[in-house]
Amino acid sequence: MPIRIAESVLAGAESGAAEIDGWLDALRSRRTMQVRQVGLDELDGWSTDQDTGVIRHDSGKFFTIEGLEVHVPGAPVPRWSQPIISQPEVGILGFLVKQFDGVLHCLIQGKTEPGNYHGLQICPTVQATRSNYTMVHGGKAVPYLEYFQDAPPHRVIADVRQSEQGAWFRRKRNRNMIVEVTGEVQLLDGFRWVTLGQLHRLLHAEDLVNMDARTVLSCMPFAGPGLAGALPAGRDEFHDALLASCSDDRGSLYSVGDILSWVTEARSHTDIFTREVPLKHLPGWRKTDGRISHESGRYFDIMGVAVRSGTREVGSWAQPLIAPVGTGLVAFLVARIHGVLHALVHTRAEPGYVDVVELAPTVQCTPGNYTVLPPAARPRFIDAVLDAPPERIHFDTILSEEGGRFYHARNRYMIVETDPDAAFDHPDFRWMTLHQMVGLLRHSHYLNVQARSLVACLHSVTGVRPAADRAGRP
Repeated sequence: MPIRIAESVLAGAESGAAEIDGWLDALRSRRTMQVRQVGLDELDGWSTDQDTGVIRHDSGKFFTIEGLEVHVPGAPVPRWSQPIISQPEVGILGFLVKQFDGVLHCLIQGKTEPGNYHGLQICPTVQATRSNYTMVHGGKAVPYLEYFQDAPPHRVIADVRQSEQGAWFRRKRNRNMIVEVTGEVQLLDGFRWVTLGQLHRLLHAEDLVNMDARTVLSCMPFAGPGLAGALPAGRDEFHDALLASCSDDRGSLYSVGDILSWVTEARSHTDIFTREVPLKHLPGWRKTDGRISHESGRYFDIMGVAVRSGTREVGSWAQPLIAPVGTGLVAFLVARIHGVLHALVHTRAEPGYVDVVELAPTVQCTPGNYTVLPPAARPRFIDAVLDAPPERIHFDTILSEEGGRFYHARNRYMIVETDPDAAFDHPDFRWMTLHQMVGLLRHSHYLNVQARSLVACLHSVTGVRPAADRAGRP
């Protein structure tokens, strides 16, 4: 399978580019969505508990907005309170893959969510919560769902439950799946088969490949013995080191056993205490002008939208969304160690994680938030990312987060090369190869959703333009 994936990556990222771009433009002209901001008390089908302020759907399904009190002893900010999305049900995010002329293709869909920054985005074949695919909304069925609910075991390439943003979701998980089909598949309107090389090219465009597609892509088993030999070498030293990182032939700074022990120790010694508290009286948060905001004007708001769409399972609905304040920064520092590319990962605790700590990017933050926090809270190594010279930046694209729950949530995703000196030695950080991260993605709750997006970005660099061709990219 890794070799077949490599062949799909190499199958002409630029071939068919104009046709795919034309397909997207045609979808944008047809798949419009009207999104109108409304007050939280005006959301049709939703109610606010008069005693607690909790916002919930009248069906009791979908999700709720609740208040959470957090205590992290010893942290630079040891206590805070915040609204959080509680959505305990497990959804399905999945790609169908199929061989055409001996080359593996993925079935993508163009889909618009109410919180998307630029309207239509590329999504996996299926992207649905349990409430959606059990049709609580009373609308149409989710296309292609049957392939993921009744997949023969020998056709399942990946199947793992993964977390989502632990700062905004409480214990949220989705089933990430990749299922191979061999028979005829009816191609519905809004769907298209593309190679991994073509999908990787699209990943370099701003706000185009959505978060759900990126997390499923990261679960592709694009690592294994001999993989480096299946991809063309000789582009440059960085590219050779990246290919070497895809298999364990060349070794790694730490063994998988070392990494697992390190994560287990972090989970065992990190205390994070959470307690549900009334959203109505949440310290530091105010409900004004129909939305809930922090008194500092930072972090995020809870807002409401009313939506109309002629191409979704239901024609109209209303819902709350989290609206972040400012664009975030998500970055891997990477370094060549003995000729093998390693990424600097971070053990990060967030209040919504199922297992306390997950592996995160080197830097994961919204820089503007730190103007009101203690200096000790400033993210470690952020300057190494922001001050990097252009020739050391191998990926730099603003990508959107999940538009079904977040409004215009965007992060600048970066892969920045550095030198592996002692300045990066810290007990909360470790160097890992790409094949080690891919190996952990076979299991739940090791890499957080931001790190999974960066794994997909790293994979995209294996087949997309050489560094010399990216020199003019902002």
